[in-house]
Amino acid sequence: MSKNNIKKVVLAYSGGLDTSIILRWLRDAYECEVVTFTADIGQGEELEPAREKARLMGIKEIYIDDLREEFVRDFVFPMFRANTLYEGTYLLGTSIARPLIAKRLIEIANETGADAIAHGATGKGNDQVRFELTAYALKPDIKVIAPWREWDLNSRQKLIEYALAHQIPVPKDKHGEAPYSMDANLLHISYEGKALEDPWTAPMEDMFRLTVSPESAPDTPEIVEIDFEAGNAVAINGERLSPATLLTRLNTLGGRHGIGRLDLVENRFVGMKSRGVYETPGGTILLHAHRAVESLTLDREAQALRDDLMPRYARLIYNGFWFSPEREMLQAAIDKSQENVTGTVRLKLYKGNVITTGRKAPRSLYRMDYVTFEEDAVYNQKDAEGFIKLNALRLRLGAMARGA
Repeated sequence: MSKNNIKKVVLAYSGGLDTSIILRWLRDAYECEVVTFTADIGQGEELEPAREKARLMGIKEIYIDDLREEFVRDFVFPMFRANTLYEGTYLLGTSIARPLIAKRLIEIANETGADAIAHGATGKGNDQVRFELTAYALKPDIKVIAPWREWDLNSRQKLIEYALAHQIPVPKDKHGEAPYSMDANLLHISYEGKALEDPWTAPMEDMFRLTVSPESAPDTPEIVEIDFEAGNAVAINGERLSPATLLTRLNTLGGRHGIGRLDLVENRFVGMKSRGVYETPGGTILLHAHRAVESLTLDREAQALRDDLMPRYARLIYNGFWFSPEREMLQAAIDKSQENVTGTVRLKLYKGNVITTGRKAPRSLYRMDYVTFEEDAVYNQKDAEGFIKLNALRLRLGAMARGA
């Protein structure tokens, strides 16, 4: 990429040490104007300091956008309508946030006439792929600057030395080696790196921010009811809430009861394995609740087909293909399956567990008159004999061919 062709770049800027270094490096290496963009997706941090840092570094165009409702409504909820789990366990908290951030980067590039966008993802991770696939899908001619793939600041010590040399404030805890890195949003917090790189090393209890340990959770369970409409949670204990407010409330409930911790070794898209520790309290509750409502309302074969599609859908999100035609095709099928997924589930939250204790739905496929063990007038038990014999026919023919 010719650096002379870059006049203005939009940087995904957190206000932290790494992206502050990137901001200065972009101006030095590319001699270009920098626009900063900071997304509020529920990471729980005050974002005005990012504005002030950018201003002090001479940035004139500063974007700080509250994307919490869009994040949950247009990204988290569609994903949860599929009960999405990557490799059977991971609720994709980091993965699902990246296409939203990249989408807004492109929007700001269009608004400001920028030639390029820049991000702080490393050359080893998944996030570089997620940011850039989204960017190219939405603006094919956009230029992308990924400093970690260009510069020689390839260690924490070099980063700190560069920061000190350019009067960039270095938080005191950055002078020593942090035990882990962290990424947070309204769906989860992830921890990885440093001490956690050894998959035999247990995470430190004081690392967790959203959840108490199950052992320290209350000895009394808490009962909660969640209402769904067309596959989306809309109310908690009868109170209708916006998507972001609802997930925030579930995070509080789940965190109080030690729900949603996960220690995982996953397969990165770039080819290596990675160990991460996650907290997803509200998402864990939401997954259990959604499955409970579906158990009443989703046809058997429709559910089986959706569940067959889910692992591929999960890989598409994990690998950064949110804005791909195949993800959109799958989403259409998933959303069709959710038309009747309306109802209420009652859950018991207790020491890390989410226990379903009741569910009801206005269009329930569960019929008491068919399933009762008492006398009924709608089901002829003699019909089962022919059903079994027809299903056994190929098995019997196979056995006869073998001479059994």
